[in-house]
Amino acid sequence: SLRGSWRLRSGNGSVSLRAEVPGCVHTALLCRGLIQDPYYRFNDVMYRWISLDNWTYSRTFKTAFDVRKWQKVNLVFEGVDTVAQILLNNVTLGRTDNMFNRYSFDITSVIQEVNFVEVRFLSAVSYAAEQSRCHKAHSIPPACPPPVQKGECHVNFIRKEQCSFSWDWGPSFPTQGIWKDVRIEAYNHYHLIYFSLTPFFVKSTQQWCLEVESVFDVVSSKPVAGLVTVNIPKLQTQQTFSVKLQPGEGSIVLLVNINKSSAVEAWWPNGHGKQTGYNITTTFMMEAGCQIEKYSKVYFRTVELVQEPIPGSPGLSFYFRINGRPIFIKGSNWIPADSFQDRVTYDTLRLLLKSAADANMNALRVWGGGVYEQDEFYDICDEIGIMIWQDFMFACALYPTNQNYLESVRAEVSHQVRRLKSHPSIILWSGNNENEAALANNWFSLPSADIGAYIKDYVTLYVKNIREVVLSEDKSRPFVASSPTNGLESVKEGWLSRDPYDTHYGDTHFYDYNSDCWNWTVYPKTRFASEYGFQSWPSFSTIEKVSSPEDWSYTSNFSLHRQHHEGGNIQMLQEIGRHFNLPQSPDPVKQFKDMIYLTQVMQAQCIKTETEFYRFSQSEIINGEGHTMGALYWQLNDIWQAPSWASLEYGGKWKLLHYFAQNFFAPLLPVAYEDKGMLHIYGVSDLHVDHKLTLRVVVHAWRSLEPVCTLAKEGVTVKAQSAVPIYKESISDLLERCRNCTRKSCVITFCLVGEDGLQSPTNHYFLSSLKDAVGLEKTQLSASVSQQDDLYIFILQTTAIAPFVSLDVGRIKGRFSDNGFLMTEKKKMVVFYPWEPTSVEELESSLILTSLLDVV
Repeated sequence: SLRGSWRLRSGNGSVSLRAEVPGCVHTALLCRGLIQDPYYRFNDVMYRWISLDNWTYSRTFKTAFDVRKWQKVNLVFEGVDTVAQILLNNVTLGRTDNMFNRYSFDITSVIQEVNFVEVRFLSAVSYAAEQSRCHKAHSIPPACPPPVQKGECHVNFIRKEQCSFSWDWGPSFPTQGIWKDVRIEAYNHYHLIYFSLTPFFVKSTQQWCLEVESVFDVVSSKPVAGLVTVNIPKLQTQQTFSVKLQPGEGSIVLLVNINKSSAVEAWWPNGHGKQTGYNITTTFMMEAGCQIEKYSKVYFRTVELVQEPIPGSPGLSFYFRINGRPIFIKGSNWIPADSFQDRVTYDTLRLLLKSAADANMNALRVWGGGVYEQDEFYDICDEIGIMIWQDFMFACALYPTNQNYLESVRAEVSHQVRRLKSHPSIILWSGNNENEAALANNWFSLPSADIGAYIKDYVTLYVKNIREVVLSEDKSRPFVASSPTNGLESVKEGWLSRDPYDTHYGDTHFYDYNSDCWNWTVYPKTRFASEYGFQSWPSFSTIEKVSSPEDWSYTSNFSLHRQHHEGGNIQMLQEIGRHFNLPQSPDPVKQFKDMIYLTQVMQAQCIKTETEFYRFSQSEIINGEGHTMGALYWQLNDIWQAPSWASLEYGGKWKLLHYFAQNFFAPLLPVAYEDKGMLHIYGVSDLHVDHKLTLRVVVHAWRSLEPVCTLAKEGVTVKAQSAVPIYKESISDLLERCRNCTRKSCVITFCLVGEDGLQSPTNHYFLSSLKDAVGLEKTQLSASVSQQDDLYIFILQTTAIAPFVSLDVGRIKGRFSDNGFLMTEKKKMVVFYPWEPTSVEELESSLILTSLLDVV
């Protein structure tokens, strides 16, 4: 391994320091104290010089073996970010220009006892500009990001993390560095490069079989023969194959039939069953060379993307069947967890992914403007049952299709699919993010005469290259060319549909910051909602770390600087103003904290309304629309501390939206909406069997903790994996029945209760905007904290009904069992799950309790 300490120097040698590999220039400078935290205040702009310079990594190493005894020696880089010249002992081995590729250089004739290796980087920013300048064919827009993003130009000309040149939720830090593992490998005869396991269920024989694929580099001049044994002890399955490996690079595919007398437990998504995996040993015993033993885990599951006609609806369905069972996809979209990938540890990933599973999610979309995630990311998803919609790394842009570029992309796709295809968590490959839409809706104002050439480019890149490579490497999963797309309809229309946002086909992305987000009728009754969202600000404790007191106002330069979405801060104000009073505190810091709180309340309530709409639309067709089978809101996580669409802040803290997600994605949930003066309640279930339940509907007057009236409807059947109407009443009848109630003075809460402790979360429905609510009183909220084993118990008390009660313990890492809730009882118990050691005293002194009427 060549991990560890390297030398790093700037272009003219004026800066020279020790640097860790894997790593990048920014983190190396930070580690040595040569720069401040790059995320602090305006440092993203202050530190532009770092990515404009050309840096060089170098080190010496002793060869730990006798070179003469080995037929082949390689220098292997798992990832180089991005444009570099690689030298060993002053001999140029080659160049790199794709962050997503693995590079292996043959150094058999160059390696010595003591060696000097150099990686000479070229600024990604200047390289991208140069590539764009040299591109003689038609222009490839967009040239630059919008000014509000403070980013760099021509990112589509470099195979690098697209959001590293800035995005509407993230900073511009076009890093340079050896971002993944680097090593020397030496071998005789043969060497295993890739190894993958792909299970199939053979319907005709009702038997699982396993495709074991191995890619080898054979260095002997003659074929290498031998035996391969595959053993899965738990499934009483062992098979031996005799194989012959031809000289050069090639692959062998072995088909293993799983013993029919063994009961195979399938891998299921979170909430639908276990994530059973089986230990498997593959032993290569060749006549020449050493024996290789490969230990891995194999998971058995099938995936189908179903696109079929639906009775009573034009178009086609768009849903996933896992192990033959239709699954409603619940989750969010994943972006890179840091601008500096070397800071993304196993623990970082585990915390974020576990938080997704804890909020009842079963899926995430790895979005196409970031990176193909590290192996550990997919390992964790396999273990906790998070399905992955995997984009290829192309987003919101057009891309070149010259020969060099296409060859680089083909190598990238082949490498990534080979690396990742054994993961059961990955259920779909998707060619790009929004590029079909960009062409169909002409985002870049292309002259109509030229559109044909751009469409040809599009088909060349995503269909004739990416899709072709994917299908040759992996036949076990569906592929779509873009998101949003019309699926098979897009294919029929030549891979570019007239309207990629058509609700009758494929998936949709939907954003609307100008309408009332409490009004469900503005949302598309789509087959699959793969992106939708609203912004909010992260907690004060998260902002505080990267700001100074003069920044703590909603209109400060800092607050404007951190907002990378045009008009974003004003849009949030408008959305809040529809339903809540805006904070007017004379104390600017109090006003800032109130604004942060309200943006989080607004975001949570908006996405709750929209997600509930998607969930209750799963079993119905209305005016030809419906059968919605997926809700992935934008976005799960944050890349830095700034306003964004995320539900998890940078560092992992849960925003109120994430607590709401735990409820709106619950396996069993009653959902209310209003239509033409009627209140409708649906029972939504992801459970595998029907349940007879009691629906409890409670109406409270805002002024009293005592309910005005209670209704229990017994024997309500909530059907397995569907959404069915279970209750209907006109609002006027309901208000009359609950005497002394008006829309403004009362609120409705409701839940489903069954036998054996089966219970849904308690949901709420507001009959008016809360700024118009009558009888809401400022409450005295108090909490006592006690410790119980590794957990902390908060007992909350209130003197009046309290909407959106928020518990915040500042910088103490952990999460609550519930937050942002409507408190309609005097007492409530909330559990705090710490992520690091803390104490009752620490929690008590950090706790800030807020409810809606604390905002003044």
